[in-house]
Amino acid sequence: MKNLLLLAASLLVASLSAQSGIVMDDLSMTSKILNMERKYAIYLPPDYATSKRSYPVLYLLHGAGDDQTGWVQFGEVLHITDQAISEGTATPMIIVMPDADTGQRGYFNDPKGNWRYEDFFFEEFMPFIEKTYRIKGQKRYRAVAGLSMGGGGSFMYALHHPELFSSACPLSASTGPLSLEDAKSWLSRRATVAYTDSEIESYYNQYSALALLETVKTDDVKSVRWYIDCGDDDFLYEGNALVHIAMRKKEIKHEYRVRDGAHNWTYWREALPVVLSFVSDAFHQY
Repeated sequence: MKNLLLLAASLLVASLSAQSGIVMDDLSMTSKILNMERKYAIYLPPDYATSKRSYPVLYLLHGAGDDQTGWVQFGEVLHITDQAISEGTATPMIIVMPDADTGQRGYFNDPKGNWRYEDFFFEEFMPFIEKTYRIKGQKRYRAVAGLSMGGGGSFMYALHHPELFSSACPLSASTGPLSLEDAKSWLSRRATVAYTDSEIESYYNQYSALALLETVKTDDVKSVRWYIDCGDDDFLYEGNALVHIAMRKKEIKHEYRVRDGAHNWTYWREALPVVLSFVSDAFHQY
């Protein structure tokens, strides 16, 4: 009830200012899979309150150390998206920003299956969002993007479910382990429990973009429009460059950008207008 009242009040305010969208960053829904309340933020476009139409949706994922408010506070998603829609470089869309920092950090299931965030996202969160808001539910009207850890989420979600997303835009992405040995080292540094060799191998095969490009059907990967962007001074440059090379070898069409910049919000704020334009090409009918 609290969320519905907040939504109604926000829409009333938005109707008085037709040129501005609205952002709510303290909404929540109940997850049975994670056994807790999960917060999310949402951007609704300027005409949402006055129209009866349904909208395309962009799932915009934050990085490690942030939560659902990251793109709102530091990414300036309201100002940037309003401006892009006003200038005609982006179509009106709903932008959804889930929290992946509470309980356990990250967008994936853990190797032992004790924490199932990815299952929550696809089985509970997306259905809840697309039922609660006026969202077009077809692949061509759905996109995913994110920065750093969220860039990794963008890669894996679109590779795991290419049937669901028309576009994927990983920014400064954590592309996952670059090899099985890398996966062993990565998990040993971050884990509080020991994993078996089979669990590590399973994790590598599921959460390495390079491994997935070898196992997911190439035609399925090609059904997603890819925009990959990583700065020339970014510490994650290697994984992104290797994914670019792997896609080139498989003749998977994609946009690959290396701009002047590092792993910071200045870089990602500059990337967001391009992302909005890129995903809008599919939403419009490119």
